[in-house]
Amino acid sequence: MTTNVNNNTALDGMYWDNKDKTPDKNNGALTQSDFFALLTQQLAFQDPTKPVENDQMIAQMTNFTMADGIGSLNESFKGFAESMSSNQALQASSLVGRSVLTQSDEIVFTGETLARGNIELDKPATRMKISIENEKGELIQSFSVDNPKVGKNEFIWDGTHTGSGASSGGSSAEGDEIPADGDDEEVIDRVKAGVYKIKVDVSYSDGTNASLPVNVYTPVGSVSMNGTGGGIMLNLIGLGAVKLGDVLEVSYG
Repeated sequence: MTTNVNNNTALDGMYWDNKDKTPDKNNGALTQSDFFALLTQQLAFQDPTKPVENDQMIAQMTNFTMADGIGSLNESFKGFAESMSSNQALQASSLVGRSVLTQSDEIVFTGETLARGNIELDKPATRMKISIENEKGELIQSFSVDNPKVGKNEFIWDGTHTGSGASSGGSSAEGDEIPADGDDEEVIDRVKAGVYKIKVDVSYSDGTNASLPVNVYTPVGSVSMNGTGGGIMLNLIGLGAVKLGDVLEVSYG
């Protein structure tokens, strides 16, 4: 009995190992070098009796140049965008410690300064009522404005609760702060510092009623960048993060 054994060592190692394949760093995209290599091959193998026309050659070279230019332009815009984000973050950092006006159904009472905000009316109204509630939905304070003006109506709240006096609507003067109880002629009870619900109900002159959105001033605690291209975020004390683009106004404090 004869056994055939293949001892041909010439086949040793003639196997393609996928693990040793060099990774494609450009994900299969053609580079400028690839374009010029193709052009060189085209010139080398063209028919001598029918050479490439000059206008065709110029058109191909123009296309190669445009492709390279677009790639460089994309890199430039990427760097420009990163630079702009850094500059915005630096500028936004100056808002820390100041108050910004944003739309919210909550208002922050710091216990040290007046809580402020405004309501925009787009048509005449006979009455506007502002209600402030705690997290349980219990009424803390309410005050009304008769015949509010069309446009911006500002209001303030000094932290007093129902039964201890009400704060009338109006604009607060710069530097307004809540005086200590010892400076008052009578003791006034105030709520604890915190976040409270706020809502506005309005009765229009045409007999209709509606609930309106409220704009409130809130102190900025810090500034953060929400990843590449995510924009600048302002972290408001008590209300969380809002986009810099959602800020309607910046106040003194």
